[in-house]
Amino acid sequence: MLKTVDECFFYIQNGANIKQGDIDGGFPITRIETIANDKFNRDRMGFAGIIDPIKYEQYILEDGDLLMSHINSVQYLGRTVLYEKMENEVIIHGMNLLRLRANRNIINPAYAKYYFYGYKFRKQLNNITKKSVNQASFSVKDLKKIIIDIPIISEQDKLVKVLDKIHKIIKIRQNELLEMNNLIKVRFVEMFGSIHESIEYQYAFIKDLTDVISGGTPSRDKAEYWDGGTIPWIKTTELQNNVIFDADEHITEYGLAGSSAKLVPAGTVLVAMYGQGKTRGMTAYLGIEAATNQACACILPSDKIDSMFLWKYLELSYEKLRDLAQGAGQPNLNGNMIKNFQILVPSIDKQKNYVDFVHQVDKSKVAVQKALDETQLLFDSLMQKYFG
Repeated sequence: MLKTVDECFFYIQNGANIKQGDIDGGFPITRIETIANDKFNRDRMGFAGIIDPIKYEQYILEDGDLLMSHINSVQYLGRTVLYEKMENEVIIHGMNLLRLRANRNIINPAYAKYYFYGYKFRKQLNNITKKSVNQASFSVKDLKKIIIDIPIISEQDKLVKVLDKIHKIIKIRQNELLEMNNLIKVRFVEMFGSIHESIEYQYAFIKDLTDVISGGTPSRDKAEYWDGGTIPWIKTTELQNNVIFDADEHITEYGLAGSSAKLVPAGTVLVAMYGQGKTRGMTAYLGIEAATNQACACILPSDKIDSMFLWKYLELSYEKLRDLAQGAGQPNLNGNMIKNFQILVPSIDKQKNYVDFVHQVDKSKVAVQKALDETQLLFDSLMQKYFG
């Protein structure tokens, strides 16, 4: 049956306009960060010293309320989470998130949460979005007019049970991967002490251990540089803390000779010096001979340090690498920063022992990742089937 958002929700409203941050303590207040990563984050709320919530009684969240982002970057607009109340919990609904309260004889709020991530809804949402330089938004008035195609409540309930079960499995698999990654960090500390402040082992600049070079981009205007190319050419978007065995694009010998791109051997460690979002500081290990673009720092193999150990150390140093970046707008790393980055250097035997441990964990991660990918594919196919 077809219903408007207005028919499905008897209450759609922005939150209380409360200045947060000047006074700590009191009852928590939601803010945009509260629904980051598509979940309700109780550790990402604001405070204003409110000890008596009576004044804000109409803004107190109730179990089953939906919180939707309506002022945000375009990609985050419409993001929605379901609030599930804990016992005796009192949370005040703050500004910049819409609260939707469902007519439960028409729509299950959990079903609505899934629906709001589907193509059918997202397409209509895009039509009412008003874009500006820094952010986008839509009005409650326009949101209420969006049409929702929903089955009867009993069918909604059945689908929610299925999707919730699959989503729970996905979260379990993701947590398993996080635990394995943490195990790698814990093992490092057990073997070598602190990652960046060990008192047991020496540190050395990367430039004193090996050579660091960068690549280049052949001209896109010259077809002979690209057409029929067989040389893998790596971009920073392909650096995902992974071993690389192929590339999205390939260049020709002419492209290699006619640009600053260079062939680097298997065993080279790559670091993304700049890129969108989380790209800067991401790494990869080359399992093949390849060329790269200029945004990749290429740390060449050396007999002074195990390349796999170096890679894993840089992986553990992701945040520290990112913090080195400079520049307004989109901060960047550069070759000198990479060359002067300090690496802990235990004996080669100990490096290899650590790498062997990482390999064993990685084997387990492959199995978990495969199970996660299969479960995610099932979830995505059901979302596509029911929500477009």
